[in-house]
Amino acid sequence: MSRIAVLGMGLLGSGMAEGLLSRGGHQVVVWNRTASRTDPLVALGATAAESPAEAVRGAERVHLVLLDDDSVDDAIADFQAALHPDTIIIDHTTNLPARTAARAAALDTAGIQYLHAPVMMGPGAARSAKGMMLVAGPAARVALVHTALAEMTGELWHVGERADLAAVYKLFGNAASLSVVGVLADVMHMADAAGVPRTGVLEMLAKVNLNGPLTMRGAMMVSGTYEPNFTLDVARKDLRLMLETGEPSTMPMLAALAVRMDERLEAGQAKEDFAILGKA
Repeated sequence: MSRIAVLGMGLLGSGMAEGLLSRGGHQVVVWNRTASRTDPLVALGATAAESPAEAVRGAERVHLVLLDDDSVDDAIADFQAALHPDTIIIDHTTNLPARTAARAAALDTAGIQYLHAPVMMGPGAARSAKGMMLVAGPAARVALVHTALAEMTGELWHVGERADLAAVYKLFGNAASLSVVGVLADVMHMADAAGVPRTGVLEMLAKVNLNGPLTMRGAMMVSGTYEPNFTLDVARKDLRLMLETGEPSTMPMLAALAVRMDERLEAGQAKEDFAILGKA
């Protein structure tokens, strides 16, 4: 039975470890800086380690599900000497691309196999092997763990061999997700100011095709061609109406968008499609 180490028992790490345990076939060793966070996993059959070095000793794979680059570097420094040369480190942490690239290069020089594999999933999806996992690194190395990683997710996407590419793509996804929630909060505050139940926001958005405009304007930004479909000056007028309907101080995402639109209007781009906001 292979030994798998999972370091980091936050919501996502606990979900991953629980999923590994439920699918069986592995000895799952868990570690967390706050040791009590491993207790629920031990109750499910995991073995708790007292240190990262103890966790990785004899492990076939090491899964890092930590907070940030500093915690990743600290854990690797702790366990590096205990790592078997054939062990592959799979780092699921959302990291800074530049530090991911530097880490991968340093570990390659040290003869340590490292892959960055951030995920687009929550704890429930981690338990049930749904959602998406991105992975970046040498194709031959990815092939060694492809089957194992595919069993942990609904979709496994090898984005390329460039070590920091998955880190960049993960930030693309998170930026879009965070921004959507931020704008949704603004719209909810607009509903409050207009005396409309917040359920009305969801009813309206369920009827609006947001993917179509996203795809069309994304293509404009990629091609650099902004044939007008919804001109910037008209979009700015509509945005003014939104800010006047609500309270700008409670709608910071839309207020910031207005500032950006005004910059483009001052640059003489009023009759371009409002996708001109994404011009390089």
